[in-house]
Amino acid sequence: MPLFLGIDTGTSGTKTVLIDEAGALLATAAQEYALSTPHPQWAEQHPDTDWWSAAQATVQAVLAKVGVSGDQIGGVGLTGQMHGSVFLDRAGKVLRPAMLWCDSRTGTECAEITQAIGGTKKLFETIGQPVFTSFTAPKIVWLRKHEPDIYARVAQVLLPKDYIRYKLTGEYATEVSDASGTSLLDVRKRDWSPAMLSALQIPRDWLPRVYESPEVSGAITAEAAALTGLRAGTPVVGGGGDQAAGGVGTGAVEAGRVSSALGTSGVVFAHSADPFFDPEMRIQTFCHAVPGAWHLMGCMLSSGGSLRWLRDTFFQPEGVVSKTIGGDAYDLMTRGAATVPPGSEGLLFLPYLTGERTPYPDPDATGVFFGATLRTTRAYFARAVLEGVAYSFKDAFRLLQEIGVPVSEVRASGGGAKSAFWLQVLADVIGQPHRLLNVDEGPAFGAALLAGVGTGAFATVPEACAATLRTTSETKPNATAGAVYEKYYSLYRELYPALQASFKKAAQLSGQ
Repeated sequence: MPLFLGIDTGTSGTKTVLIDEAGALLATAAQEYALSTPHPQWAEQHPDTDWWSAAQATVQAVLAKVGVSGDQIGGVGLTGQMHGSVFLDRAGKVLRPAMLWCDSRTGTECAEITQAIGGTKKLFETIGQPVFTSFTAPKIVWLRKHEPDIYARVAQVLLPKDYIRYKLTGEYATEVSDASGTSLLDVRKRDWSPAMLSALQIPRDWLPRVYESPEVSGAITAEAAALTGLRAGTPVVGGGGDQAAGGVGTGAVEAGRVSSALGTSGVVFAHSADPFFDPEMRIQTFCHAVPGAWHLMGCMLSSGGSLRWLRDTFFQPEGVVSKTIGGDAYDLMTRGAATVPPGSEGLLFLPYLTGERTPYPDPDATGVFFGATLRTTRAYFARAVLEGVAYSFKDAFRLLQEIGVPVSEVRASGGGAKSAFWLQVLADVIGQPHRLLNVDEGPAFGAALLAGVGTGAFATVPEACAATLRTTSETKPNATAGAVYEKYYSLYRELYPALQASFKKAAQLSGQ
């Protein structure tokens, strides 16, 4: 019986999972790496020393954990953080650290790209979405303006997971879901947009071939086999951007089923059989990892990241205590937050620590606490952060409702969903039950399922999900808490419009 690998090149680390043909999780391994911020608004990692080293180590680790050889692996699926830019020269060497999705240095370039294509309306007609600082195209334009010597040596631009594909197979390739987040793909036609490439003067041969997610895109080389323990010739499928692969990993592959992923960023993800686009571009439409389908996605840039920031900035003692007693700092934080009433007595948090995307595409937006009083303790701040992130998720659910996307079931995933307290807050704020699954490996598991589809273990992606996923628990909303939250959510929605001009002015004053 063949086994399948899923490799997830994430922002905080790489995770590799090994599953069997029935979807049983046999082993998992992870390796962390740091995020470099050499200047304000910059976020970078090195593809070789960070990602490729971690991919080798975690593949070796999962094989060793269950004592299997590379000959038993039937296929490999890839996923990872979206939008990042890996610049290679003609020899395939990395020219500079990769600029990541959370890098927001390119506000000026986004405006220039919108103007170059002919304005917002033309942009919508061409790719169906705004150009965000997190996306790949503005990073290419930034490189041309600010590092022309490096730009002159560029021969290939890859996304993070596709760099791992190149190291594994020697192939320059991507797939439709990840390519959708570059601002260079015609999402309707599922191929690179000649209009965008022409307007931005980006050579077509810099971009890799585009596959559907379960398609085989290459095979493990002898060199990669020696470094990872895999068998030379093992097929590697297209895979998916982390959100599309996560949609597969949570079974969000049919109408009405929505994935609510609470990771470093937060994503509300809904399947669509048709390429439906929000004319106001508040919520994005990308190609799905399901061939011939699309997904609508609301992305909140600092969800779990907001709680991690709070932990690292204001809850260091909890970190020390948790290490001493063998607990978790987050548990101590949420335990304190649970002593505060719903609504945090009017303390609100805007979770815009790295700008925002949904529903406000604004790189200048920043985090805000509103409503502090002399009664406000750290426990209130902790609860306000949990609730503020939940309100940002409600923004995305509200947009799905406005544009007519059905929501019949919500499946929760991500590190934040492991907190029963935070999951209850989300259910109460959004007003929908949140279900957990038998597998919580998200994108890595979805990538492994795609490998199974691409190599014939499953006929289709929905079949793979139906055969391997089931719900294990449900968190139902509390109507009393929900009524309180609805009142505070109304106030929450007033804050961004009131502060929008101030965010821009603060960015100008700080030289961002």
